[in-house]
Formats: sequence, structure tokens, C-alpha cells
Amino acid sequence: MITSVQNTKIKWVRSIQANSRLRKSEEVFVVEGVRLVEEALAGGWEARLLLYAADLSPRGRQVLEGFAAGGVPLEEVTPQVMRQSSDTDTPQGLLAVLAQRSLPLPESLDFVFIPDAVRDPGNLGTMLRTASAAGVQAVLLPPGSVDAFSPKVLRAGMGAHFRLPVLSLSWKQIESALEPLTVYLAAAGGGDPYWESDFCPPLALIIGGEAEGAGPQAQRLAEKCVCIPMPGGGESLNAAAAGAVLMYDVVRQRGQNGRQVK
Repeated sequence: MITSVQNTKIKWVRSIQANSRLRKSEEVFVVEGVRLVEEALAGGWEARLLLYAADLSPRGRQVLEGFAAGGVPLEEVTPQVMRQSSDTDTPQGLLAVLAQRSLPLPESLDFVFIPDAVRDPGNLGTMLRTASAAGVQAVLLPPGSVDAFSPKVLRAGMGAHFRLPVLSLSWKQIESALEPLTVYLAAAGGGDPYWESDFCPPLALIIGGEAEGAGPQAQRLAEKCVCIPMPGGGESLNAAAAGAVLMYDVVRQRGQNGRQVK
């Protein structure tokens, strides 16, 4: 049992939690809680280390056994060490260091989501969770976005990272990926009401960040602008809320199975 926060492995975990540069250079990230670690196991994600507490639930023990069968190092830790290793106030008794990897893009794209300059981790995680639920095929993150593998994004995403390609790309790479798609940009106070737009053909949706909205590269890429009318007033909607409205109007227009209703 690890009893000291000065243990080398614990220092490594804490550094990964806090430092996005280290996460990127070592190509690892940390997930916490039985549900997320269970999804990582089910998705075949490579684990480098698991920390667990003595009072871990039977369900959590099954997850441990699954990773142990693959030769992953398991370390029991004291409650104090788990608290110090965790990014949450109330640790759930299970933490995994996973190797970063990107799920492959589908050969044929028809529904892509692009959050531009979204810097709030909670907003980005919520967007990823919504995108996964709405059947988005890929989320493309331009430069200037918050780290998609930061602890708060991962918690808010609720496992979306394990089901959805989330790629950090340059604008040139994004433009190349979107060649066959119509690109819609959500603009506060500009463009047509979203319900007047045809979201059935292959498309990409761009939502601007919380502070300044979409940047010049996103505006250059956009072919059509849509807005979400706000009869009650206000400057703009929360970026995650706006994304949910638009992504689910794509679902509505295409029907429950994600395709156009005849």
C-alpha cells in the first residue's frame, strides 16, 4: 500500500492532473471513478497505472481485475493519498492513468462539430457529451481550445472521449477534413434562425467560444450563418447550451435514426 504523497508514482499522477504540457508530452491522461474507468476498459484503452482505495465497490473490483489481466500495475493507496491524487473533492476510490489515443475518423463524414476557442473545461466537456449523444461523428478542436484531456473536461464529458473521435487540428487540417461538408456557423444576432436552415445534407457546425465568439478562421470557413433567437433578451446563450440546441435540431431534421425523414 502506498501511504505517502511523496511516492514517485503519486507525484507523477498529480503532475499529470495539473500540467497539460506533461499530459501532451507523455501522451497520457487521468480518469477517475468506476464508471469512466469501466468505460476505458470496455473500450480497450491502454492503462499505465491504476490507483484504488481499500473500500472500492465490488463493481470497481471487477474493473481492477479486468486491467490486472492485461498486466497493468495496480496500487492500493490510503484515503489521504487518494485525496491528494484526485482532482475532485470527493474521490470515488478508483483512478487510472491512460494512454492518449484518437479514435479514427469515419471514411465518410456527414456530421461534424467544431467548438472554436472554447476555453471553459465544463463547457467543452458538456459539448462533447452532447455531441456523443446526438450522433456527431467527430469533434475537431482548433488551436486555442482548452485541453480536451484535462480532468474537468473528462468529468463533464462523461465518457464521450471513449466513444467519439476528438481531434486537435490546425485550421488547415480542419479545412481539408471539411471539404465535402457545408459549414454552418452559429452567430449571435446574425444569420437565419436555425429552424429555417436545412441540416439534412452533410454538414459541420461551428460554435464560438464564451468570450468573443468564433474567430476569423472560423468565419472564413463558414458558408452559412445561423442564429438562435432569444425573445427574452440577453447578449448570447452559453456556448454549451447553443451547441445542444443546434446539434439536436440536426437530429430532429434527420429523424430519430439520424437520417432525413421522407
